[in-house]
Amino acid sequence: MATPIQFIIDDEGNKKSVIVPFEQWEELNQRYEKLNNKVQILTGLQEAMKEVEHARRTGKKLQYLTDFLDESRD
Repeated sequence: MATPIQFIIDDEGNKKSVIVPFEQWEELNQRYEKLNNKVQILTGLQEAMKEVEHARRTGKKLQYLTDFLDESRD
């Protein structure tokens, strides 16, 4: 069953706003949050890969993940 979506239009017939049922809004918002989290993680990984590549080119030493995790446990 399709959920009724309503539009608010101006005097010229241009759509200006959308009204969606609250349940549908919550679902859309949850999906948005999950996608946003994925984007942040992927962006972080992309930046990390750039940092590793830069370190390899310049000979800079990087910390191993196991060392980092060991420091976090202290």
